[in-house]
Amino acid sequence: MNFLRRRLSDSSFVANLPNGYMMDLQRPDNSTSSPVSPAMERKHPQPPQPSQSSSTGTSIFSSISSAMKQTTQAAAGLIDHSTSPTPPVAPKPKILLVIDDAHTEWAKYFQGKKVNGEFDIRVEQAEFSELNLAAYVTGGCMVDMQVMRNGTKVVRSFKPDFVLIRQHAYSMALGEDFRSLIIGLQYGGIHTVNSLYSIYNFCSKPWVFSQLIKIFNSLGPEKFPLVEQTFFPSHKQMVTTPNFPVVVKLGHAHAGMGKVKVENQHDFRDMASIVAMARTYATAEPFIDSKYDIRIQKIGNNYKAYMRTSISGNWKANTGSAMLEQIAMTERYRLWADACAEMFGGLDICAVKAVHSKDGKDYIIEVMDSSMPLIGEHVEEDRQLIADLVVSKMTQLVTTAGSTPSPLRPWPPQVQPQSVKTQPGPQLAQLSQPRPPPQGGPRQPQASQPTRTNAPPQQRLSPQGQQPQSPMSTSPQQQRSPGSPQQVRSATGSSPVQASKAGMFPPQQPRPPAQGRAPSQPSPTETSKQQANPHPHLNKSQSLTNTFSLSESSQRGNPNEDEAKAETIRNLRKSFASLFSD
Repeated sequence: MNFLRRRLSDSSFVANLPNGYMMDLQRPDNSTSSPVSPAMERKHPQPPQPSQSSSTGTSIFSSISSAMKQTTQAAAGLIDHSTSPTPPVAPKPKILLVIDDAHTEWAKYFQGKKVNGEFDIRVEQAEFSELNLAAYVTGGCMVDMQVMRNGTKVVRSFKPDFVLIRQHAYSMALGEDFRSLIIGLQYGGIHTVNSLYSIYNFCSKPWVFSQLIKIFNSLGPEKFPLVEQTFFPSHKQMVTTPNFPVVVKLGHAHAGMGKVKVENQHDFRDMASIVAMARTYATAEPFIDSKYDIRIQKIGNNYKAYMRTSISGNWKANTGSAMLEQIAMTERYRLWADACAEMFGGLDICAVKAVHSKDGKDYIIEVMDSSMPLIGEHVEEDRQLIADLVVSKMTQLVTTAGSTPSPLRPWPPQVQPQSVKTQPGPQLAQLSQPRPPPQGGPRQPQASQPTRTNAPPQQRLSPQGQQPQSPMSTSPQQQRSPGSPQQVRSATGSSPVQASKAGMFPPQQPRPPAQGRAPSQPSPTETSKQQANPHPHLNKSQSLTNTFSLSESSQRGNPNEDEAKAETIRNLRKSFASLFSD
C-alpha cells in the first residue's frame, strides 16, 4: 500500500502515462478545465499538479477511512438506539383450552381478565370429539383442534397452558371414550380444573361410589345418609336381590342412560341377560319413592342448593317436565359438599345429588365433577364463578412456577456459585495450611485461629495496609477461609522483597503490589510485625531478623534456589543500608 501511495503521488509517473489512460489521475476533477496533453504537461509542469496527483492517488485510502468512520458512527448510533428506552413488549398471552359444547361461548366470560395482572387469556374452545394431541417428555403437549365455525372448518395447533374440562371424558355410549386424551394431557403436564387425576377417576361411577362409602363410614349414616347399593362385576353374580323394586344401572353412563326400574325377580333375570350382552358391570339400589330431588353444587367457595320436582310423573326426575327452585343452603348440605370435595385430591367444582323420599328421609345417590350441568336462574353467575376460579388457578400457577424446583427446571444458577465459593476444595485446603510465625517474631493469639477457618467471605475485601484496632480483627488475611487462592499464593510464592519492605512503609499507607502480581492483602506475618512495631524505624534489627527468617522459610519450596539466594543477598544489603543510614 505504501508503494502504491508513493508511486501514484510521483508526478513523473503520472506524466509518462499514455494519452487517455487513467484520466482521473492526469487532470483535476473540475469539468470546466481544458484537457491538457501529456507533452504539454512535460513542457510546462504546473505547481499544483503534483499536489493534485498526490491527493488523487490517496483518494482510495481517504475513501476507506471515511467508510470506516461512517461504519463506526453507524455502530455508535445503533448502540445509542439500543440504550434508549424501548416501549415495553406485551407478554405472550396464556392459552386456555375449554372443553365444552358450542352452546356456551366461554370467551366472553374471560374477556378483559388477566393472569397475574399481566398476561392476557386466549380462549380456545372445542369438544372432546374435535381434539387430538401429542405429548412429549420435555416438549409439553401439542393440541390439534378441528372445529366447525359458521359452516367453516377451523384447524388450529397450539400448546395450552391451562384446560377447563366441562364435558364427560368417558361414557359407554358409542364413540364417547376420551380417556386417552386425559392421559395425554396428564402426560404433557397440563394443569386443569378439575384435576386430571380426579377426572380420570370419575370415569367409573362404581369407583366414585366407593369413595362415598369411605365418607359414609367416616361420618356415619346420620350426617352422610348414603343409599344402599350392590355392585355386580358381571352378569354371573346377578342371581337375586333381597328387595324389589330396584333400580339397575348398567356400566358408566350419564343423563339417565342405562338406568332401568325392575319390579320383580323375573324382570331382574331378564336384566342380567342384557348385562351379559353389554359385557359390563352393573349396580342395583332400592327404588326410593321420591318427593323431590336435591342438588348441592360447589364452585370454589360458592355454594347453592336446588330442589327439582317432577311434573310429568316420571320416576326419573331429570326426564320429562320438572319444576326447579333454589332452596336455603343448610349446614348439613354444606357438609355433604365439603366432604365430597375432598376426594381424589380435591374437587374445585362438584355437585352432590340426593333424593328426598316421601317419608322425609334423604339419600345421597351420586356426586358429579366439573362436567356437571348448570341449572337454575343463576347460570350466568355460575359461569362467571367458574371463569374467576380458572383465572385464580392460572395466577397461582404462574406465581408458584419459579419457587418450586423440578427435574426440568432446577434452582436458579446464581445460588450455586455462592455455595461453591464458601466451601473450599480438598486440594486448596491441603495446600493452604496455616504457616507458623517466623522465629523471633511476635506470636499471634490463639483466639484468632478459629477466625481464619470460619470467617464469612464478605470480610475478604478489607482495606489493605490498615492497622487493626482490636485483637479479634487482626487482619483480613486471618479472616480468610483456608481454601482461598490468595492465601495459597502468599503461603507458597511470597517473595522476600515484600517481606523486607513491609517494615519500611508506615502502617497508614497501603503497600504497593509487586510487579507482575495482582494486589493482595497483607499476610499474617506482616500484620503481626505491624502490631508489634507501630513505627518501623524503632526496631530495625527485629525487622532484619524477620526478613531473614521469612526469606529462608519462603525459599524452601522454591525450585530456583540460586536466583532466590541472590535475591536474598540483595535484600540483606538493602536492609543493612537502611539500618546504618541513620
